[in-house]
Amino acid sequence: MAISSLTRLATSTITSPPPFTTALIISRYFTKRIIFTTATKEKNPPRSFKTMSSSLNSKVIAPYGSWKSPITADVVSGSSKRLGGTAVDPQGHLFWLESRPSESGRVVLVKEDGDEPIDITPPEFAVRTLAQEYGGGAFRIYGDTVIFSNYKDQRLYKQSTSSKGSCPVPITPDYGGPVISYADGVFDSRFNRYITVMEDRRVSRTNSTTTIVAVPLDGNIQEPNVLVSGNDFYAFPRLDSKGERMAWIEWSHPNMPWDKSELWVGYISENGDIHNRVCVAGYDPKIVESPTEPKWSPTGELFFITDRKNGFWNLYKWVESKNEVLPLYPLNAEFARPLWIFGMNSYEFIKNEAGKTLIACTYRQNGKSYLGILDDVQGSFSLLDIPFTDIDNIASWNDYLYVEGASAVPPSSVAKVTLDGRKVVDFKICWSSSSDCLKYESYFSQPELIEFPTVVPGQNAYAYYYPPTNPLYQASQEEKPPLLLKSHGGPTAETRGILNLSIQYWTSRGWAFVDVNYGGSTGYGREFRERLLDRWGIVDVDDCCSCAKFLLENGKADKDRLCITGGSAGGYTTLAALAFRDTFKAGASLYGVADLNLLKAETHKFESHYLDKLVGDDKAFFDRSPINFVDKFSCPIILFQGLEDKVVPPDQARKIYKALKEKGLPVALVEYEGEQHGFRKAENIKFTIEQQMVFFARLIGRFNVADPITPIKVDNFD
Repeated sequence: MAISSLTRLATSTITSPPPFTTALIISRYFTKRIIFTTATKEKNPPRSFKTMSSSLNSKVIAPYGSWKSPITADVVSGSSKRLGGTAVDPQGHLFWLESRPSESGRVVLVKEDGDEPIDITPPEFAVRTLAQEYGGGAFRIYGDTVIFSNYKDQRLYKQSTSSKGSCPVPITPDYGGPVISYADGVFDSRFNRYITVMEDRRVSRTNSTTTIVAVPLDGNIQEPNVLVSGNDFYAFPRLDSKGERMAWIEWSHPNMPWDKSELWVGYISENGDIHNRVCVAGYDPKIVESPTEPKWSPTGELFFITDRKNGFWNLYKWVESKNEVLPLYPLNAEFARPLWIFGMNSYEFIKNEAGKTLIACTYRQNGKSYLGILDDVQGSFSLLDIPFTDIDNIASWNDYLYVEGASAVPPSSVAKVTLDGRKVVDFKICWSSSSDCLKYESYFSQPELIEFPTVVPGQNAYAYYYPPTNPLYQASQEEKPPLLLKSHGGPTAETRGILNLSIQYWTSRGWAFVDVNYGGSTGYGREFRERLLDRWGIVDVDDCCSCAKFLLENGKADKDRLCITGGSAGGYTTLAALAFRDTFKAGASLYGVADLNLLKAETHKFESHYLDKLVGDDKAFFDRSPINFVDKFSCPIILFQGLEDKVVPPDQARKIYKALKEKGLPVALVEYEGEQHGFRKAENIKFTIEQQMVFFARLIGRFNVADPITPIKVDNFD
């Protein structure tokens, strides 16, 4: 049976500037932490929750949701280039990867060169690996050379970074298609080769083979030499400065890397093979841990991050002579992130004025990121004062740190932080995902970190609440705003509070928006993360409903206009909340999961056993799949799906669409040709956010959208 839906063709005539990827909406901003209780009413509520002051009486009074805003869908889709990593060459030149939605999401390596950065990647190439589908670690700088993964054929290429217009040269075999991917590589000068993780999908996409291999750099293209094999997954191959030892992370089914992994060190023989190896962390069955990010210091000591003992990812050091590990600075904070992508870099070694090696690192605690200098000998930590409240990767060169971060107003950026010892003497933005967005600052809603009670007594969860904000409009005092609740993807991930124009699109039009870190999210330690074990589809759904209820009790939303949205795992939570609870009145699922059994059968290897720990037995798989309980749905739903999605295949959206249509509920399905797991093209990002807005407005909004949006047909409604 042909499905009546709207398919967006790759040759669409809709145009717009470069986009913000709707698939990866990560809100990151922190101002202050506010804990509400529902037992008593506050006499002096926080400023953003107060009634408009008399100084704003000149504002136009109009219904929530109907306000005009310059933060249009074109601005959102054109607002943000995505950052894919940074590096610094020996001369101190900064390099970064940026995706360009105006070029259909093409990812380009760019070099800082005075006032005008230059593209290193030629137009016919794109720097992106499909290893484990989510990629990361797609390039490595060494001297004046870069090795990168090319998106179209997934081969590795070598290119000069010093000569303008240099042509990339392949260094791996042509397998007739993108069936082998590489990631997270390092140069091995001792043997003139490139050591990298290799994922081989020639036999099976859903059961690929992952190894650590060596690729020769002598110009002779040949089959890579396997150095480490036998386990399901590998990451972070890292050589010491002499090329005599290699550290790496490995793990096996049914674990994900944040559940349980192992850190190994291998000794490299004279012929380049690994002839002896030792497990540094993760081997003791009495210690549950997930080591990550190994790195050798300039003096040959091995450092890494793991979550043994206190349940938080902290820095450790390996004492090789005793095969012991020592904590450097125990803290109930996360010094690392879950290993969804390759190539993360949360700390760097730097030299102080006396030539002593110190560690520049970042950690996250209570919804905020911190940057500091760690002296592992003294066990001291010196915080560095910078404007970022959210930090990802860092790189270093001489007295500089290059920090990927953001906060309330600066969007995702790269900053050059100049140090004088353990103090910051200069902070300069080198790259911005959206350099002109500050002209909309008066329309920005300032999110507040809230902590709310869950259905489990004594357990709380967290969210960022964004009140409706517009300098020209206000609603009547009797009206409460519609609320859009977002459930993040993963589900082992964390929503963060930085400037996100796709959120400001809603709030500047008079919507309240809340971004939830439900139980199972990262950033709050292993215990919080493991709340979701065997309870995906329960804890996340309960926490989202509890958050919405909490905001209702505090008078921050209209109970008849509660909407929910989410992508991927967040799309599953959206569908589950709509099927198994009656809190929300409408929803939008972006490439969400409707059938857990189908996902388990069709998804890629990396996540093929993920659900075993999140869901449980066969009965739980059936009972928590929204597709099996269509009779429980009772409100309108709009679905968005990429047709090349290999993580959540299109059948998921088509099945739930067909079932809801047959039931007679208002439903719409939008499919995008050429899109994978997450939308990268500007025209599709624009179309998605506009259609969500007009869908909610028409179905439950009780207001007219100010923007000239042509709605798509909604089955059982139009």
